[in-house]
Amino acid sequence: MPDANIRIPEEARDRLAAIAAGEGLSLRAYLARLAETLLTPVERAERAEKARAALARWNGYAPTAAEERDLDTELDRRLARSTAQ
Repeated sequence: MPDANIRIPEEARDRLAAIAAGEGLSLRAYLARLAETLLTPVERAERAEKARAALARWNGYAPTAAEERDLDTELDRRLARSTAQ
């Protein structure tokens, strides 16, 4: 596979190189491993849909879009409150 050049700030490159070195890897190897472990937005959506389907089969939980928004809002509120303390 041919290499690609990616332009990032020097500070970011240095930080990533230090992290890679700390794990005994080259920056190239570290970035390749990192890319293999992260999900694309499409993969995340697919995984979330599978999880929702499994949850619905397991216990019948199937919130509506409005219920999901309400739950997200409540979670955001609680997180904001806990980080403010």
